[in-house]
Amino acid sequence: MKKDFLKILDFTTEEVLDTFKLAIDMKKNPSKYSEALKGKTLALIFEKPSLRTRTSFDIGIQQLGGYSLYLSPAEINLGKRESVYDVSMVLDRMVQGIMIRTFGHDIVEDMSRFTRIPVINGLTDYTHPCQGMADYMTIKEIKGDFKKLKLTYVGDGNNVAHSLMNGGARLGVHVVVSTPAGYEPNLVAFKEAEEAAKLTGAKIEYIKDPFEAVKNADVVYTDTWASMGQEAEAEKRRRIFKDYQVNEKLMAKAKKDAIFMHCLPAHRNEEVTDAVIDSKQSVVFQEAENRLHVQKAIMYQLMK
Repeated sequence: MKKDFLKILDFTTEEVLDTFKLAIDMKKNPSKYSEALKGKTLALIFEKPSLRTRTSFDIGIQQLGGYSLYLSPAEINLGKRESVYDVSMVLDRMVQGIMIRTFGHDIVEDMSRFTRIPVINGLTDYTHPCQGMADYMTIKEIKGDFKKLKLTYVGDGNNVAHSLMNGGARLGVHVVVSTPAGYEPNLVAFKEAEEAAKLTGAKIEYIKDPFEAVKNADVVYTDTWASMGQEAEAEKRRRIFKDYQVNEKLMAKAKKDAIFMHCLPAHRNEEVTDAVIDSKQSVVFQEAENRLHVQKAIMYQLMK
């Protein structure tokens, strides 16, 4: 049976941990896997642009001995120039895997239903699972274990927040989300993570006050206040989110050995100050690099 990766909860706890084990080995011994996906092609559908997603998947499939095929909005224009069904059926007969970075989560779900080949979610408005996997892989490298860890996400309750909740639920992490009123995580996503957390003893929590939320955190995480497609709201969001900036004062409430994370791109001195993102506590570039390694592991597991 084919398996897709549309959200972290598509993988069991054991599968998530196996993915990290494989990714860490691939990071240490890249040549060992240089022909793992020899001759296989991954279609890269981009309805939204990205530095890290494009680079990591493009290079990753090549390092595994395969090929990538980049498809821009101008070439497909999903749902307008061609239906999701037609695009899915064509690619299903020509390539061995699809990575799609788009807007509506329903698009990746439809593509999954229509194809016999694995579909990987590179980002939707609902979730960003590859980023979440890279985040938790980075935490594993630095902290060693997930048990008794507290991760606090401060900012907009967006797709990244959803993936962090999902990952925490699978790994037994205490995840706290702190947002201004009206910008909380999607309720369905929150309840889904809460339900999954029952299997591992994880705790998924919402605390409005960022200083209260960050107390004794092992990891402090933030993201841009206005995501792609929300540019018109940017100025309004700056006013609403100003008290949710991750700065030295906020980081001081976390544990002394707490790390700072950001999925990038960062709007410096908006959601995070230079003093924090450039500090010794910041692991944002290790986190960005791990997109490559964890996605290679995901591709290998789904496409081999």
